[in-house]
Amino acid sequence: MSALSAWFWNERFWLPQNVTWADLADTESGEQYPRAGHLLYAFPTALGIFAFRLLFERFLAKPCALRLGLQGKGPRKAQPNAILEKVFISITKCPDGKHLEGLSKQLDWDARKIQRWFRQRRNQDKPSLVTKFSESMWRFLFYLYIFSYGVWFLWTAPWFWDTRQCWYNYPYQPLTLALYYYYIQELAFYWSLMFSQFTDIKRKDFLIMFVHHLATVGLISFSYVNNMVRVGTLVMCLHDASDFLLEAAKMANYAKYQRLCDGFFMMFGLMFVTTRLVVYPTWILNTTMFESWELIGPYPSWWLFNGLLLILQVLHVIWSYLIMRIAYRSLTKGKVGPGKCQPLPVLKDERSDIESSSEEEDTALNGTKSVHNTSSNGANRVNGHASSGQWSED
Repeated sequence: MSALSAWFWNERFWLPQNVTWADLADTESGEQYPRAGHLLYAFPTALGIFAFRLLFERFLAKPCALRLGLQGKGPRKAQPNAILEKVFISITKCPDGKHLEGLSKQLDWDARKIQRWFRQRRNQDKPSLVTKFSESMWRFLFYLYIFSYGVWFLWTAPWFWDTRQCWYNYPYQPLTLALYYYYIQELAFYWSLMFSQFTDIKRKDFLIMFVHHLATVGLISFSYVNNMVRVGTLVMCLHDASDFLLEAAKMANYAKYQRLCDGFFMMFGLMFVTTRLVVYPTWILNTTMFESWELIGPYPSWWLFNGLLLILQVLHVIWSYLIMRIAYRSLTKGKVGPGKCQPLPVLKDERSDIESSSEEEDTALNGTKSVHNTSSNGANRVNGHASSGQWSED
């Protein structure tokens, strides 16, 4: 274990030339530098965040959701049927024509009734709108808080205004208490997401998001250990700038204030594309790749750090393309006019894999197009123009 530890913490990988771990020990004047052991405090902090989240969702977010008129009950459960349950668990959750024909003969049910049973069975384990709203409200609160904290902290930081300050006298840059809190809060939050992902709403991209959270934890920890915390704070604040807007859009969508939802999503898309495709390469990559090369020169962990940031930029391009494609489709296919607003497709949150309503699906089975008429009160609510009386009643 001693040999393995010495290999892993090899100074020639982690630190620039002629710098050792002993050089970064605490000084007599009380100055401290980042240490790997500091990151252990993120675990109890993560548990505290998770506990606070449970209380927040139970006593604040849920009452807000009910106040807005969201349904607290989940979808209707399918009637018990041992044969269909066995097929659902062991064979298929979406039977094709061949399976439907066999089950129809076996149960003496028509195909439509069997399809309805499978749809209800798929839906019965899905979360209610109240649960989804509560989760988004919690994330909105934290993302807004951590972004505000980051802006407050960086506003007085010299490297926010001059990124070359990230590398002056590197790695001999003392750790301040506010910077440490910023790192620990970000790291603890993503650890809490990894814990809670097993109890949160199950989505199609469970594995992808788990890997994403793991990579985020790795990047934050990596930049802390080799004391690239100054540029690390810039990266974290930049990525937090748009997240709360997406959660706000999802909350508005769950509450059926569609025009408000669309507005938040458009702001999110604009902020995301601007920060990821313009600010990130010209501000972050410029300082980590070129200014740092000039001031401190490359070394092994420098190459790895910049490689990870470049991979992140590739992901930014992919995600921005998907967001712009969704926005383009909504602008070209949606119809926005007085009294009605076509919802943006993305805000249905397809990751949740929620099935369509029985009325819509039955209509689709008949090969017809459904036309949904909305009363004037309902239209006003969807468009975010509910009167004060309606709001009080909700």
